[in-house]
Order: sequence, then C-alpha cells, then structure tokens
Amino acid sequence: MNDQPIAEPPELVQLVDEEGHHLGTAPKATVHNADTPLHLAFSCHVYSPSGLVLVTRRSLAKKTWPGVWTNSFCGHPAPGESPEDAVVRRARQELGLRIEGVEPLLPDFRYRAVDSSGIVENELCPVYRAVTNKDPLPVASEVAEWAWTDPAALREAVTAAPYAFSPWLVLQLRRLEGQM
Repeated sequence: MNDQPIAEPPELVQLVDEEGHHLGTAPKATVHNADTPLHLAFSCHVYSPSGLVLVTRRSLAKKTWPGVWTNSFCGHPAPGESPEDAVVRRARQELGLRIEGVEPLLPDFRYRAVDSSGIVENELCPVYRAVTNKDPLPVASEVAEWAWTDPAALREAVTAAPYAFSPWLVLQLRRLEGQM
C-alpha cells in the first residue's frame, strides 16, 4: 500500500482574447508573471442582509498585492465552469461562506495592473454581488483580516487612500458609482 499523498492536478485558468473568446488553458501558477496573458477571472462583493459589504485584506503570503484591502473575494473559473458556479465555489473555499443571490454588477469589467514586484494582473473579470447572513471563516493563506463596512464608508476610504486597496477594487468602485 502506497502512503504517498495524491498530487492534485494544477489549477488551470482560461486564456481569452480581447473579445472574451476561449483560447485555451494554462496553469495558474505559471500565468501570473511580468507578461501575464489575458485570462478569465471574477470578483465578488458580498453583502449582509442589512446592506453592509464584506471587505478582506489579502494575506501577506499572496504573490500580488499582499496586505492590501480588497473586495470580498476573487478567483478564476475552472475550464467548463460558469463564472456564477465559480463564485459560489470560491466563496466556500476561501471564506467558508454559503452565498446566495449571485448577480452580475459589471459583466464586462476588464483590467490590467502591475504590482510593485512587476507581476501583472490582466483579467477579463466580471464583477458579482451576493448575499450571506454569516461571518466568514477565511483561509489564512488567502485572507489576513476581514470587516463588514458601510458601502459609503468604503468609497470614502478608497477615495482617501487608494494605495491601501487593490487596483481592481478602486476601478470597480469607480464604475459602480451609485450602484452599490
């Protein structure tokens, strides 16, 4: 009997062209570098029933933008997985949350940003909204801290100190002005 752990297959991301057409897949671990190809991702803003929004601070162990505050969570749909299903899956994996009412906020959001280390994020990244009535139980390698906050207070904080937040959150809030 072999007691060796079973190796998990590498997480794959879906490569896309400028119009969002599928071009193939690549291992996530090799995609995020100084020449990151355009690929499919998603962001989600999770709300409480009372209207507070969940923000998370990225783990200091993250490869890009460690320690900055951001939206509730992000991720990449697996090949063949719808973005909506990926949102539900990732909420459980990263935050231990069951979410409901997943709906698109910015279905055509796209951004490119360069981290201080030179790593590029280059994503076609639809933005979703969801609701939960629970507090998160985040995975430490993903999330250092979390907080429920008033959406107006979040906007004020991002306006006052955009450098303390992920570039995608800053851009999303600009596009969502008046919608959150």
